[in-house]
Amino acid sequence: MRHFGHIPSASRAGLFHQEPAEFTADSPASTLAVALGATLYSPATRPRLADDVRKQAARGVVSMVLCLEDSIDDADVEAAEANLVRQFADLAAADAPQDVPLLFIRVREPRQITDLVARLGDSVHLLSGFVLPKFTEKRGRAFLEALTVAERVSGRRLFAMPVLESPELLHLETRAETLAGIAATVDKYRERVLALRLGVTDFCSAYGLRRSPDMTAYDVQLVAHVIADVVNVLGRSDGTGFTITGPVWEYFRLGERMFKPQLRRSPFLEGRAEDLRTALIEHDLDGLLREIELDRANGLLGKTCIHPTHVVPVHALSVVSHEEYSDAQDILRPERGGGGVMRSAYTNKMNEVKPHRAWAERTLLRAEVFGVAKEDVGFVDLLTAGLAG
Repeated sequence: MRHFGHIPSASRAGLFHQEPAEFTADSPASTLAVALGATLYSPATRPRLADDVRKQAARGVVSMVLCLEDSIDDADVEAAEANLVRQFADLAAADAPQDVPLLFIRVREPRQITDLVARLGDSVHLLSGFVLPKFTEKRGRAFLEALTVAERVSGRRLFAMPVLESPELLHLETRAETLAGIAATVDKYRERVLALRLGVTDFCSAYGLRRSPDMTAYDVQLVAHVIADVVNVLGRSDGTGFTITGPVWEYFRLGERMFKPQLRRSPFLEGRAEDLRTALIEHDLDGLLREIELDRANGLLGKTCIHPTHVVPVHALSVVSHEEYSDAQDILRPERGGGGVMRSAYTNKMNEVKPHRAWAERTLLRAEVFGVAKEDVGFVDLLTAGLAG
């Protein structure tokens, strides 16, 4: 699989200075953590779940979570588990592994991990891991021990994606202790932890809050402070940190396609910028775009998504611009190993080698999986091509 692999190769060639690289479920964890992109959630109760997975893969989705937790009724858990087993068997019978996204199951309890791995049988080869809800040191240890057992029994590498959403993490008087416990737990199981996910909806729920579509998570100060502290403790670039993904965007609209297929040439250059802006606003995506930018500015990468229309905007804004790529390459040139400062090739900023090195390394890893846009290609071009694909 690869990002933007759903659009024609000729279109990709016109968009990218460096095209996104291919990867598989067996790629290194460092690659997969960045490649997750827009992780699309789907309730495990859907009767045609296998078809849904195939359809979303054909539209550019590379990671999905099949949910047994908050997205389904408590009374439906047993039926949902049975449905998952049937749907995985359907996928295994009809498709080669490369035709299926990275698939994760969001469980409720540790026992579900070992039980489901056993029940999946041979189709377990399509499973990349589990999403672990309301993760704390105590709950997390039991989940990760179950994952270790399941991995040994199945003979397959399985990843964990803990969700940080517990009240103990939100409440100021318990936050530092909770974060320290989470940090110790995920560090112990570092090889199995692919990424950490933020459960901002649960944060808001603890105070009876819900942000409107014109507000990002960063406009809700209670939430913004928690995100900052999570990144402070768990997102460091000194080798101790993890990939932390952005919070879910709750709003979407059903209806007509946002853009009709059109030529790659930038709509801004053709005088249609206002039409595009109107379309984005009408679909409640202007807030999403702002939040994606703020995610990256605050150290987050990728995003939890609950609607397919959110996927392409997340991926389009994850592509490395030609300017970013140029700066990163300059900073990491071997001859710059001793440090120093230089004017960027775009002559609009200072690149200081030592302070900007970690940023440059992260940028080149993102460039590997999301590609580098051509010098004259912007977000609107990538968004339009991704939607038309």
